[in-house]
Amino acid sequence: MGVRGPIGKRSEERMGHRSKEEKDAVTKAPSGAPDGLPDLPDPSPLWDPIATDWYLSLRESGQAAFYQPSDWAVARYAAELMSRVLDCSERGPNGQLVAALNSVMSSLLTTEGDRRRARMELERKPASKQAPASVTAIADYRSSIGG
Repeated sequence: MGVRGPIGKRSEERMGHRSKEEKDAVTKAPSGAPDGLPDLPDPSPLWDPIATDWYLSLRESGQAAFYQPSDWAVARYAAELMSRVLDCSERGPNGQLVAALNSVMSSLLTTEGDRRRARMELERKPASKQAPASVTAIADYRSSIGG
């Protein structure tokens, strides 16, 4: 489980012969808000709106099913740090703060690449399929117009 190199493909996109152990090595979780989240602290009213949106989005993310109270504390820390980075309007953001923030966000598996590197996948909801157009409806239309 490395943090360098290219991001691996999702398990269903990989091709070739793999052993059963390799196929089972990926942890899968449903995407979307998990059931039974603990009562979480509300975002600070002093945070930048972007930091607030990011923190609230974690509640709706599938990886939140794996979060422990300490992970939520780290998420609050990251949102506070993000707010401070975004508030550096006069001199611009500090590169070290941005790097630290990216590292903290990565440890929370907030991006697809972070989750793939950790061998975790959020199962995407299948696209809803519409019923194919009815041929009889077209035939009825043609007969109604006299064709």
